[in-house]
Amino acid sequence: MSAARKPQSPVRKPSPWIRRAVVAAVLLALAGGGYYYYTQRNEQAEASAYRTAKAERGDIRVAISATGALAAISTVDVGSQISGQVTDVLVDFNDRVHKGQVIAKIDPSTYQAQIAQGSAQVTSARASLATAQATLRNAELDFQRKSALVERQLVARSDADLARAARDQARAQVSAAEAQINQQIASTQTSRLNLERTVIRAPVDGVVLTRTVEPGQTVAASLQSPVLFQIAEDLSKMEIVLAIDEADIGQVKSGQGVSFTVDSFPDRQFRGKVQQVRLSATNTSNVITYPVVVSVDNAEQILLPGMTANAEIEVSRRDDVLRVGNAALRYKPAEDDPAAQAAGGAGGPGGQGGGRGGMANDLPRVAQQLKLSSAQQVTFDAALEAMKQRSAARQATPPANGGGSPLFGGRGPGGGGGGIVIRGGGNAGAAAGALRQRMQERFNQQFAEFRGSLNPEQQARWDSEVAALLNARRAPLYKLVNGKPELVVVRVGASDGSWTEVSGNIQQGDEVIVGSGRKEP
Repeated sequence: MSAARKPQSPVRKPSPWIRRAVVAAVLLALAGGGYYYYTQRNEQAEASAYRTAKAERGDIRVAISATGALAAISTVDVGSQISGQVTDVLVDFNDRVHKGQVIAKIDPSTYQAQIAQGSAQVTSARASLATAQATLRNAELDFQRKSALVERQLVARSDADLARAARDQARAQVSAAEAQINQQIASTQTSRLNLERTVIRAPVDGVVLTRTVEPGQTVAASLQSPVLFQIAEDLSKMEIVLAIDEADIGQVKSGQGVSFTVDSFPDRQFRGKVQQVRLSATNTSNVITYPVVVSVDNAEQILLPGMTANAEIEVSRRDDVLRVGNAALRYKPAEDDPAAQAAGGAGGPGGQGGGRGGMANDLPRVAQQLKLSSAQQVTFDAALEAMKQRSAARQATPPANGGGSPLFGGRGPGGGGGGIVIRGGGNAGAAAGALRQRMQERFNQQFAEFRGSLNPEQQARWDSEVAALLNARRAPLYKLVNGKPELVVVRVGASDGSWTEVSGNIQQGDEVIVGSGRKEP
């Protein structure tokens, strides 16, 4: 008999509650993963909806571009005061000449003949004078004799009168003869001067730039003096006359540096300095320009008169400042962008995201530039803290008109913390001027004690920097914070066309929106 098989124990099935718990855990894990994936995808999609750039520190150089022609500082046109045929030309282009050097000659024969003729006329006039003097002596004697006879009643009185008249006529003839001699002498002297002018001499030391006369050519100087030579006095010093537009002329001052290039040396930068801003405006097709004279050192004498100079006048330079690309200041959100529109309602004037602090953020930087003493620093810190407390009080209890002091860190027109931006002209411009004046008065009161502790040099620097902060232009831009746009109003300073200096509620490394990354439908 075979051994009996042992009965097998039944397999226990898992409890229904355990199965349900496992299923629920799996479902929760899947839901959590899906939610995480969904939120990450949305954040990435929202962030990729904007193109951004970083606010960075760097230099801003503001320059005005213009073109002009190089020219010698002093150029003399040498002409002829007399007419005649040119017999000799003794210099050529580029020749160096010295003052008094003979450079050309005109045929002198005409003036030599005039001198000979004048000398003969002088001799004739002197002979006429001798004849008149003899006649005068005879008339004097005749008048004396007849006057004596009249007293003795031997001749009629009329004869004495005739003798007196003859004497007076003889005297007049003597005077006329003397005048004739002087006239002939003067005429002869004029001919001698013209004879000297047949020899043309260099009036200055310099270089012959142009020569417009050839031997045998006839010079006619009846109406105006013809230009025969042009001499540049000194080519080691040259100048450029630039035509600057009226919109930029207010920024140009004497002494500003100028860099320029010429086509002959495209890889070399030359330097100059603004010497004069002339007041004579030029109107060309209703475009007003002003001439600006730039002095140039040409010690190497490689720059030649007439070269076209492509110049840049450096009117401002800001080193190591916080700057953003101009595209960030031009960016405006699309009307169908709810995130950016929400940022505009909560971050700009009338919102809460514009950033507070105003001038309180910039004043420590200004004070640092003044190199304050310990006592002055204490006075400054006290005034700054008092200003912050007053600003905080105004923000906590806004006035009825809803306007705080945006320049001092107060609220904008809608009760928010953004700076105020006033656009437009007319009444808006007047309101901006009145607002700045009130700010200036309040600021002077708050920092009167601190300013009084400064020396004159520090006071001048303080007043200049504060005026620049009060009068600074303001503009809105959008920062990207946690994938969402945030509107801030910043002060803008110098701009070179690509970068603009900014200050306010923005720091180095902040992402600013420069455009939309969404594709158009």
